[in-house]
Amino acid sequence: MIQLLLAAIGLYIAVVVGLALVQTSLLFPTGLVTRSAVYLPTTARRISVKATDGIELQGVHVPASASPGGGLLLGFGGNAWNAATLASLLNEVLPGHEVVVFHYRGYLPSAGRPSAASLLHDALAAHDGLTEFASGVPVIAIGISIGCGPAMHLARHRRLSGVILVTPFDSLAAVARHHYWWAPVRLLLRHKMEVGADASEVGEPVAIIAAERDGVVPAERTEALRRKIRRLVLYRVIADADHNSLYDRPGFAGALREAVDLIRAAAGEEKSSRSWR
Repeated sequence: MIQLLLAAIGLYIAVVVGLALVQTSLLFPTGLVTRSAVYLPTTARRISVKATDGIELQGVHVPASASPGGGLLLGFGGNAWNAATLASLLNEVLPGHEVVVFHYRGYLPSAGRPSAASLLHDALAAHDGLTEFASGVPVIAIGISIGCGPAMHLARHRRLSGVILVTPFDSLAAVARHHYWWAPVRLLLRHKMEVGADASEVGEPVAIIAAERDGVVPAERTEALRRKIRRLVLYRVIADADHNSLYDRPGFAGALREAVDLIRAAAGEEKSSRSWR
């Protein structure tokens, strides 16, 4: 019995140590990101910005292709998303808006190595780099899954029209503890992303789109974030959708358009109020 107990303890330690060593590749699976071609308008162009540490980030800019004037959407994809894929999706659903999406560092063709901290810092560089080709255009940040972290962090530190969060969570550590309840996550997790803490400091309008059967982000983590948001203009749960099938559901595109319209309306009301005062 003692030998069995020692063997079980040894196996547990080995698994925990292995989990700690591979956590970055689990969170940022750069090798799994598809590089297959996606449809983009011929007007799309490659862009780049430099992060504060000199790392060059590559991105995609898609000008508005129908009834321009809706502003600019700055997208932050999920941890296995290609920037071009998100840019294509946003352009298809919201063709009246300019779209900008950058590849996260460490996700080719961007340089560097990915981390939660780098995603947050690079979001500021991505936004500040917009002045080179979209100066003065109102910006709505759209975060997908782990991209909700940089989107909300950006809203905390820069002036935006609003933020749209898709399948969001309040804390990366809390999500990790849910999935790896048997491991000492608090001690092992090196990547910190406290979306709820950023949200509590943001006064701009925020919209949430969630999946009813999300097996990646627990519903309680989205609800915890919801309670932190100061100015929620939309909370929509897409029925019978999971974390990855959400985008194929008919209700998703409509919810995304509604979120943009509500944010633009709220931002317009705030601007009118400031002008009146």
